[in-house]
Amino acid sequence: MANPFEQADGVYLVLVNREGQYSIWPAFIQVPAGWKVALNENTREACLEYIESNWKDMRPLSLQYAAPVDAI
Repeated sequence: MANPFEQADGVYLVLVNREGQYSIWPAFIQVPAGWKVALNENTREACLEYIESNWKDMRPLSLQYAAPVDAI
């Protein structure tokens, strides 16, 4: 069986977790706990484009908004 995360003609979702991290996810696999759907079923290309346009900072939200040590 081919990798379901890399099927060019597959149907995918875009998921996001509470840390603001995105993932492409095969639509036929149950969404894992802690993740929610950010983009409903679409093509792999459309999902990757969505992630590219919406995930600007790869750091988890907890790191993005953490106070610098020298500010304490």
